[in-house]
Amino acid sequence: MSEGEATAVPLLAVPNFSEGRDQAIVDRLAGALVAPPGVRLLDRHLDPDHNRTVLTAAGDPVALIDGLIAAAKVAAREIDAANPPGGPGVHPHVGALDVAPLVYLNEEDLGRACAAALVLGDRLGAEVGLPVFLYGSLGGGRSRAELRRGGVAGLGQRLACGQLKPDFGPDRLHPTAGATLVAARPPLVAFNCHLKEGVTLEQAKVVAAELREGGAAGLPGVRALAMALPRRGETILSFNVEQPLQLPLATLLEQVSKRVAVSSCEIVGLCPEAALSGFPEELLRDFDAGRQLLERALASAGDR
Repeated sequence: MSEGEATAVPLLAVPNFSEGRDQAIVDRLAGALVAPPGVRLLDRHLDPDHNRTVLTAAGDPVALIDGLIAAAKVAAREIDAANPPGGPGVHPHVGALDVAPLVYLNEEDLGRACAAALVLGDRLGAEVGLPVFLYGSLGGGRSRAELRRGGVAGLGQRLACGQLKPDFGPDRLHPTAGATLVAARPPLVAFNCHLKEGVTLEQAKVVAAELREGGAAGLPGVRALAMALPRRGETILSFNVEQPLQLPLATLLEQVSKRVAVSSCEIVGLCPEAALSGFPEELLRDFDAGRQLLERALASAGDR
């Protein structure tokens, strides 16, 4: 191995699966993802209310794609995206492997991530039989929310009437696994604000509409949803912060707190350390800096 190969910065894969209740299935998904040599699992986060699991793995593009294909086959075999046992979760989705972004950590790796995402989309269509839709820059700026409108059934109807055509794969949904959304992107932060008792879902929806990009007080690169979590008896604001180095989480929390009372906050998956600058640590729920700070997780994985 040359010096350049030995010090190469890996890409990340952050697949989101529509299963967050059956630990055995999640174990099989994670096992398939990291089966190719050189792929390292950095984090797993599953949530029964969302019925969703987010895995984060690092590796070279070829190995990551092989792992994602293997995990997609497990998902297609074991997850019914339209009719999950116990009913659907609160998180919107269109597939068993709902999203599969390839994440680059440096701008010079943008081309490498884009190429990997296109190869992944082609293989998901050809080898797993999934219709694949590109989003973000590869999809001409198309968002996940646009594609998820109406859920699995709504996307199926738009495919059937020719309103939408996938970028890869068949022109119909997979019978169990639905469809998959693929992108190449820089790191983002999935961030939840758990609201104090008494804050209603309707109030939370108003705040989400105000703060998401394009809203009355819209913050750049912020995607926002309000959700009720019946198992916990809580209401949350769920954010994707797509520019976490330009918009620290402390700034977003300040804007939320001006509008509704926050009891605690949660980071789903990994987070760049700079995004937490100035954040009140006492509000973070179940946060493990050694495991969830991106830089530390990568350094720890490199030592294994």
